[in-house]
Amino acid sequence: MGRQLSALDAQFLNFETATNVAHIASLAVLEDASVTRAGIIGLLRSRLHLAPPLKRRLVRVPFGLDHPYWDESQDVDFDYHVRELALPAPGDDHQLAEQVARLHARRLDRHRPLWEMYLIHGLQGGRSAVYTKVHHAAIDGIAGAEVLATLMDVTPEPREVPPSEEPSVRAPEPAIMLSRGVERFLDSPQALLRFVAGAIPRLDEIPVVSQIPGTGMVSRFIRGAGWPGDTGSVLPDLPRLTVPATPFSGPISPHRRFAFGRLPLDEVKKIKNERGVTVNDVVLAVAATALRRWLSKRDELPVEPLVVGIPFSSNVRPELGNQVLLATTTLPTDVADPETRLRMISANMATVKERFSVAPARWLLDFSQAMPAALSGLADRAAFRLASGTVSAMNLMVSNVPGPQLPLYILGSRIVAHYPLSVITDVSGGMNITVFSYDGFLDVGIVVDREMVPDVWDVIDYMRDALAEL
Repeated sequence: MGRQLSALDAQFLNFETATNVAHIASLAVLEDASVTRAGIIGLLRSRLHLAPPLKRRLVRVPFGLDHPYWDESQDVDFDYHVRELALPAPGDDHQLAEQVARLHARRLDRHRPLWEMYLIHGLQGGRSAVYTKVHHAAIDGIAGAEVLATLMDVTPEPREVPPSEEPSVRAPEPAIMLSRGVERFLDSPQALLRFVAGAIPRLDEIPVVSQIPGTGMVSRFIRGAGWPGDTGSVLPDLPRLTVPATPFSGPISPHRRFAFGRLPLDEVKKIKNERGVTVNDVVLAVAATALRRWLSKRDELPVEPLVVGIPFSSNVRPELGNQVLLATTTLPTDVADPETRLRMISANMATVKERFSVAPARWLLDFSQAMPAALSGLADRAAFRLASGTVSAMNLMVSNVPGPQLPLYILGSRIVAHYPLSVITDVSGGMNITVFSYDGFLDVGIVVDREMVPDVWDVIDYMRDALAEL
């Protein structure tokens, strides 16, 4: 039986436009220049079965009646997917980031497996780098880190990997795909009713909708009245979120900038332990301080706090596809004292966690599953245009992805840093800060719209200052 994209997987395909792209990526910086393109291709050939998303291509259902399927019936064209380039001298970090930003802005070819890998030569200090991007329809952030980890080793000597005995994933015959699509279409009204029943008691946690005056009161009333879709549990109230205007709000361009840097994990943990907060609280506080300074420098600091989207994965079963949940909360950039900012962030996140521990925020998953597959593309794009053209859902996204606390190697070359890159959209804002913990550091990658944030490296510098201040 073929594996079909989930409704949320398909949603990541549907919202892509000339300016909104939906792949996630990483930049692994290597200590030397010993890795070759031929070596990477050989490693991928021998371990491709450990990373199934890298060998799957999309197969469309006739007439678009249902979500696409994954198929592994064709060989992977490694000459296409694995490329190499060199930076001009001197090959500094800014040149590397500029090149990676250009690569990150380009859409992936949907007629091939949805990934590309670039070996980049010419870095200062005799180093090299590997930039890898994979479509969000194929993986989420956690799964993406796991996929890349299968191609790495914990020792300089590459490990032996036994060949796969698992059968390849094949897409069903067109007639079978059509019959399943008809069956799903007939169930769509019931799925839509289930979504409405589950969503109405929790309108106060859905971006854009939660900003409508009175939404929180309506949600509380419905929950108290014993709405049929409610679990009957008492949910903690969430504050009404008003998204202020910032230089990185509104529709984005097709162009990107990228900056990266490192924060010592032991310093972050020291703050965590002394203040009784979490690593994620410290990350958000550092981001808040950096953004406050950046906005103040431009004389564009809003009087209201920023609203931040925090994606996280509940994907304990990768075979089900993306299981991304999204929390939104305030980022108190309006507060001058850094200690107070940290305490407020910790309290906000405690409320979000309490809310989600009672009933996880599955509105994004449920919404995507409620739409008839044959109409979901049009519905997703229409909802996306409506949200981006009226009121922003949030100012930016901040993600914190856990990673290994030991050095990893690619073909004997040590990975000295591993920077993440994620998605910016018209709806989520023109800035995304993603943090990946690796070998004693928090490796920070910031992706922005090129026109909105021309001085993105300043944000990296301000984050270092913010950590020192705490």
